Amino acid sequence: MLKEGDQLRIAAIDYDKYIKYDYIIGSEDILEISVWKSPDLSSIIMVRPDGMISLPLIGDIQANNRYAKDLKEEIGKKLLEYKQDPIVSVIVKEVNSQAVFVTGEVIRPGKYPLRSETTIIQAITLAGGFSQWADKDKIVVIRKSPLKPEGNRIVVRYSDIVSGKNMKANILLKAGDTIIVP
Repeated sequence: MLKEGDQLRIAAIDYDKYIKYDYIIGSEDILEISVWKSPDLSSIIMVRPDGMISLPLIGDIQANNRYAKDLKEEIGKKLLEYKQDPIVSVIVKEVNSQAVFVTGEVIRPGKYPLRSETTIIQAITLAGGFSQWADKDKIVVIRKSPLKPEGNRIVVRYSDIVSGKNMKANILLKAGDTIIVP
């Protein structure tokens, strides 16, 4: 209980530094674009490999490498020619552009979308786990790097993670990472 004369310190947290509010749209993502009271202008659409989407009346718009809120604003501005005060929403329905690749001695090698923060162990689990011939202590993550065209190699020992010896080795994956299980 505070008494007269007590001082109370209040700290403000800048949540923008800690929370990702928006997602950057990429090729193959599925978007739901809605224009209020205009079902003919609303659609569910995939971002093409060239990063564009095509919409009725306004044609092609660059969607790749943009936030949904920025795309929404541009669509709204372009629709002003045809509709008074258009209310537009852009929702990312399906994330397909952010993916990792798991290959080698796993049950189901392949491309796996990053729908949330995903660790190495989680990605291997998505790939069905290790095959009976997997060398679990020589897992390699190849991560793209602007400084090294061949990418950075990160060697991970599964036994260190599951034993608790090195939990930091269960790193968060980034889009484009390739996990190789020899």
